[in-house]
Amino acid sequence: MSQRLELYKDDFSNEKQMREAIESACDLMEEIYRNGDYPKLSVKRNWSKHNPIITGEMAFPNAYRWYLTRELYKLLSKGAEIKIFPSRPAISLSDPGLFDNVDEDDWDITQKKLFLFSPERIDISLNRLGHYTGTKAEDFQRYILFTNYDMHVEVFLSLFPDCIKPDRPVQMPAYHHKLPDNKGYTLINIGIGPSNAKTITDHVAVLRPDAIVMVGHCGGLRNHQDIGDFVLATGFMRDDGVLDELLPLSIPITPNHLLNVYLMEILEKYERPYRMGTVYTTDNRNWEFIKRRTVEKIHISRSVAIDMESATVATNGYRYRVPFATLLCVSDKPLHGKPKLSSYAQSFYENSKELHLKIVLEALRKSKESNPEGLPNANIRAINEPLMGGPE
Repeated sequence: MSQRLELYKDDFSNEKQMREAIESACDLMEEIYRNGDYPKLSVKRNWSKHNPIITGEMAFPNAYRWYLTRELYKLLSKGAEIKIFPSRPAISLSDPGLFDNVDEDDWDITQKKLFLFSPERIDISLNRLGHYTGTKAEDFQRYILFTNYDMHVEVFLSLFPDCIKPDRPVQMPAYHHKLPDNKGYTLINIGIGPSNAKTITDHVAVLRPDAIVMVGHCGGLRNHQDIGDFVLATGFMRDDGVLDELLPLSIPITPNHLLNVYLMEILEKYERPYRMGTVYTTDNRNWEFIKRRTVEKIHISRSVAIDMESATVATNGYRYRVPFATLLCVSDKPLHGKPKLSSYAQSFYENSKELHLKIVLEALRKSKESNPEGLPNANIRAINEPLMGGPE
């Protein structure tokens, strides 16, 4: 196979030929990478007045081939001219210069999502993803759920007994219900706390998933909430601290509207009580020990629930332009004489675990059916970043 390929819409007489050419383009990128170079994409968009040529390098293209196939097809269908060729030798993961090319202080957050990550960043993130989850990067699916409870893993395994499982004990085990074109579901038990939530979303983001959803528990903060009620986040109070230096606290973080609509429809289908509102995320599991200070922030933010991961996942979803949502279940009411105690917690877990996961999976299924090419992402694009195939 030649190490260079050029694609032009006028070269194809029908859609089948175009799709076959895109598959060949992906094959070439994988071959270039196997041969020790980074493949480079150059895309000329004649419709773009101010930014007609966009370029970027890739690594590990087989891990997100479904995404490359989809985006290249969109571009080629619009009349873009696409060139693929070797760029430069890939940097070894043991090279001291590796991290010079992944420093987010030098990161262009307005870069097109197709080229958002440097190839060095892709390499290191996918290597670490395998280390943390015990599964291969190419097994990850488009729709990713995060939990921090083994019970949700048990439900996932009962629903998808043939799913891909970790090949060894790991820190954040992942489970993959694989479907053609990566349209299945991945569940990751991320453990507890915002540091873990940042770590996993830093690395998952390079796979360009179509949606990430936090499936967790929370403390209910309002009088009219009961144990077992659901909370659908519409905003976040960021008191976790781990991303403050990377994204100012003044920037509003809101979930994907359509994901919330689908989650709400499924909640109402099952006639489950839920409340929409702000989720307060803290890095202090024992926040009750500084109650006065924390409750003051809760009152000011009008939060309806408190947890340790949701705002972190959401903030990284915003940073990396991945559609996100949060559905929590009230496991305790610490401000109303119902703290999380072992005996009560175990009973609650058994009664809530199956429906909680099923609601999220049904909502994602609805999203997938309604948006087969991915959720609209206008709300998470930069102001100077028009759609890949739209006018500028």
